[in-house]
Amino acid sequence: MMRNIGFTWIRLTVACHFLLLAAVPRAAASGKPAVIAKWGRFEQSFKSTVPYSNPVQDVSLRVIFKSPMGETNEVDGFWDGGRTWRVRFSPDQPGRWKFRTVCSDKTNDGLHNEFGEFICTAATGLTRFAKHGRVRVALDRRHLEHADGRPFFWLADTVWNGARMSGLKDWEYYAGVRASQRFTVAQWAAAPGEDLKNESAYGGFPDRIAINPNFFKRLDAKLDVLGQAGILSAIAPFRELPSQTNAIAALPDDQAELLTRYIVARWGANPVVWLIAFEGDSGARNVGRWKRIGQAVFGARTHAPVVLFPGETQWLLDEFRDQKWVDVFGYQSVTDITDDALKWTFTGPLAAEWKKEPSRPLIPVLPYEYGVIAQTGKRFSSDDVRHAAYWSLLLAPPAGVSYGGQGVANWNANVGPKDEQTKAADLPTWHKALFMPAAKQMSSLASFMTSIDFWRVRPEPKAVATQPGEQSPRRFIAAAGTEAKDFSIVYAPEDRTLDLFLDALPHSPTVSWFNPRTGENNPAVAVLAGRSCQFPTPDPGDWLLVLKVGK
Repeated sequence: MMRNIGFTWIRLTVACHFLLLAAVPRAAASGKPAVIAKWGRFEQSFKSTVPYSNPVQDVSLRVIFKSPMGETNEVDGFWDGGRTWRVRFSPDQPGRWKFRTVCSDKTNDGLHNEFGEFICTAATGLTRFAKHGRVRVALDRRHLEHADGRPFFWLADTVWNGARMSGLKDWEYYAGVRASQRFTVAQWAAAPGEDLKNESAYGGFPDRIAINPNFFKRLDAKLDVLGQAGILSAIAPFRELPSQTNAIAALPDDQAELLTRYIVARWGANPVVWLIAFEGDSGARNVGRWKRIGQAVFGARTHAPVVLFPGETQWLLDEFRDQKWVDVFGYQSVTDITDDALKWTFTGPLAAEWKKEPSRPLIPVLPYEYGVIAQTGKRFSSDDVRHAAYWSLLLAPPAGVSYGGQGVANWNANVGPKDEQTKAADLPTWHKALFMPAAKQMSSLASFMTSIDFWRVRPEPKAVATQPGEQSPRRFIAAAGTEAKDFSIVYAPEDRTLDLFLDALPHSPTVSWFNPRTGENNPAVAVLAGRSCQFPTPDPGDWLLVLKVGK
């Protein structure tokens, strides 16, 4: 409840009374307290009493929230155009919350020493985030989970330009399709680049940018669409990749930090994680740059998980291993389908990444379906992408995978010519690309992974008695299982028979085949051969062998 604070002193003069009022915090407008569900989003606006030529450069606003248990949470407020500032906050405890503001300009009566309260109720709503809370790193540091402890399987779709370049109806359609395909995350970038209104996140001079609040207001709606669809927004405040470096390199570190801080303040109360997406350069300039920015924005405060996505420069993982504000590592698991590239995937440094300390959830980034292979000019097929997905999940403790489809990832809005017979216009490329084979097969992958205790699984390469991948990497068989030996899974990309050591498998398990192409289950038979056991696949193609104790 917003309330006015004053002091009443008996027999004091009116003049003294006003002097005392001037010495205490001025309250925000009075009224009934807002009622917000646990894990919902509280929002409060404030009116600046001081005009600023460039508000985000000239002044800052912090808001300190006090929980019903007496704990404090500090978040930044953000400028939203004109003299309007806002704060957004997601409470995690039922009860009465209180807040007060701290403005860098102590003379600004509209922003400094405002205070109020709101009531947080039990969790309500139908989305995964409303029922289970925000996403965080689990205690085992191997996977992600909701605030209530429910495991969260990361199945991301890469749509870097989509949130900016789509109309709202198209974005709603996109979210509906991906939700029906069981995607749980959408990876997109706020900058650089323009939106449909030909506006960007910021303008002005590189050394003193001016935030464009109208650009961000349009994106507010896109976040809400994803949240309602049960899709987590994985947001890169800006991508700093080779093809885009010229568009952003002019930003000094302090301006890049300011933009990142603004985005975190504006969307931090939504279901989000933050992507630090950049590739290293020969002089490692970007490494030091992002260490400084990340520490300044995330180092001293509680925040949504930060995911480091270094593109093809995987050596950056070692550079950031000691950065405590980095919560999750993403890496490109398959860069090509040549023998040398696949051998590097299966036996190179990334194969042992999960054993390094401190442990972090690992998210393999799949090659784009129908994306061009730089070395050969060929394209990754749906089979290539599906193989990469299952290989990747069994080469490290599985937390999830990031998929990408050519046409969707860059939000290609090109429309083909009208049909000569029907005279109907063709659909945009992004629209058709939503239904590429591997995209639909990710649904089967998600269904399978969420049907098991995926967070208990660890790689078990020694379970494979005969490894055809030693002669032909495309035939590499990946195996994983639980430490309790009550569950094992083995992926065969093309071989018709799996040869596995008996002592590495569950004792007296039920055995079945899972078809990654269709999502169907088939019965399995086994042929004992001394210390090993052979399992013939039902048909040609890739298969996942499932062995588990009990039903």
